[in-house]
Amino acid sequence: MRIVIAEDSVLLLDGLTRLLAAEGHTVTGYGTADDLVRALSTAGTELPDLLITDVRMPPSHTDEGLRAAVHLRSLHPDLPVLVLSQYVEQSYASELFARGARGLGYVLKDRVADVDEFLDAVARVSGGGTVVDPEVVTQIIARRPGSDLDVLTRREREVLALMAEGRSNAAIADRLVVGLAAVEKHVTNILNKLGLPPATDDHRRVLAVLRWLDQNGSR
Repeated sequence: MRIVIAEDSVLLLDGLTRLLAAEGHTVTGYGTADDLVRALSTAGTELPDLLITDVRMPPSHTDEGLRAAVHLRSLHPDLPVLVLSQYVEQSYASELFARGARGLGYVLKDRVADVDEFLDAVARVSGGGTVVDPEVVTQIIARRPGSDLDVLTRREREVLALMAEGRSNAAIADRLVVGLAAVEKHVTNILNKLGLPPATDDHRRVLAVLRWLDQNGSR
């Protein structure tokens, strides 16, 4: 694949470039968020197969990378984007997925240390899939006492976290080592308890989870 990276950490950028090259991918460009917006906004520019960007980039080190990703997705809805974040930022994740979830990923930088997990995210997002770091969902759930999530059982919360990663019912069953029928029952219960309409499409399920989290955020 042809991959473009927006990352201001020289060490991380070098590490990502080497890792991706070892897998047969080509890093065709890199720079700041503004650099990539200018390059990929030019008419006739050949788009990469995947854009990987940090959230916090120069000059303010706040959300330049996220803004760039949202802007580029508005121009090129089919551009696969994998966003890296140092911390769990609920608002960032919700904004990123507001326009659609196909070919989008939001993972914590710690996930890069797990090479297999990171490469799996790269493959899934570039292939049009959806990846949401399970820690994003886990931390949001953990710090939200008294929310409607309290109506979920422990197993239903585990299933919810895997749903938010974009995993199918079959994939969830494999991860939890349970039967497919059990997962289908848990998913139905989750959607009913949270007042969300049942949906078999994984991307719609991710959007439903993120929308619910956004609307019921910590006050």
